[in-house]
Amino acid sequence: MEDEEAEAVLRTVGRQIRMWREAAGMTQAELGTAIGYGEEMVSSVERGRRIPKPDFLDKADEVLGAGGKLTAMKDDVERARYPKKVRDLAKLEDEAVELGAYAALHVHGLLQTPEYAQALYEMRRPAYTEEEVDRLVAARMARKAVFERTPRPQITFVQEEATLRRPVGGRMVLRRQLEHLLEISALRHVAIQIMPTDCEDHAGMGGSLQLLKLRDGKALGHSEAQLHSRLISDPRDVQILEMRYGMIRSQALTPRESRAFIEKALGDET
Repeated sequence: MEDEEAEAVLRTVGRQIRMWREAAGMTQAELGTAIGYGEEMVSSVERGRRIPKPDFLDKADEVLGAGGKLTAMKDDVERARYPKKVRDLAKLEDEAVELGAYAALHVHGLLQTPEYAQALYEMRRPAYTEEEVDRLVAARMARKAVFERTPRPQITFVQEEATLRRPVGGRMVLRRQLEHLLEISALRHVAIQIMPTDCEDHAGMGGSLQLLKLRDGKALGHSEAQLHSRLISDPRDVQILEMRYGMIRSQALTPRESRAFIEKALGDET
């Protein structure tokens, strides 16, 4: 685990499972057999080394007669599954009244389908384990709650044309991703714009960026590079990002034109 908060949650959950197991007079192997998991998995969970799935907690709660106390920990465990940087970004997105993002290399995380996100993580090098991929995809999908919360934030995206053409995960995954973009673009509080490759003037050549305006009036920027994710809070730097993003939006196709562009790209995949 990469942060103390998540480690503390997993240690607490593991300790509770061990106490209930011992009170029930069961060994780790017996509990594992009863809930459909191996002894090593039970041991790792009790030591706080592995993250139990919701199914693990539900079955353990029933078998050990915990009366819902283990099941009640699912939300805390679910949050602990996500990397700290994702949890921190999700908290900011949850506080945002306005959110804007320019994505140059791939479809923005908030717009990705699970299959597209999985394909992206599977091509990372050094390679992630299957468990890490599952964890990262789940974390990315959890951030999409920003579209559903009330009051609705105003959300805008500018996608580079190349992100609609690159068949990440294969043609079927790309097709479903394009369909999803059309679904999201139909939301009244969301605007998606496309930056055509043949656009001569382009203020986004410095790379992808994200801007957040919070309820308290504070504005923040966020950027990701090869190995690092960075939150930008200096007002002078945020102002530069706001200027660039405003220019990017003005240079891109309008939301209506962009929707037609996405529909054409989808038609090209048939």
